[in-house]
Amino acid sequence: QVQLVESGGGLVQAGGSLRLSCTASGSSFSFYTMGWYRQATGKQRELVAAIAGGSSTNYADSVKGRFTLSRDNAKNTVYLQMNSLKPEDTAVYYCNARVWRWSRYDDYWGQGTQVTVSS
Repeated sequence: QVQLVESGGGLVQAGGSLRLSCTASGSSFSFYTMGWYRQATGKQRELVAAIAGGSSTNYADSVKGRFTLSRDNAKNTVYLQMNSLKPEDTAVYYCNARVWRWSRYDDYWGQGTQVTVSS
């Protein structure tokens, strides 16, 4: 199985920055699609950003221009650089690995890390 370990969450004031990291186990990391999702209290989980093995990226409209997703395949790690944080960014952030096999995929999830942005 794929195991994901997250770090970098915490408490920050509005306008500040945080960098989240997610390190994955597995032998084929470069072929995983990696993503960050978040879930605020009382709301549904939403996609924040995703990055394919070839490093093409997609971002939610709410974070474009503020967040940057990157990956280091040699370290089996993805990074989410979050700048200009807003109170509405407060949520539990979950790392996701999507492992494609033919036309099917399996999803693996990290334990979640809390990001709190104070006003």
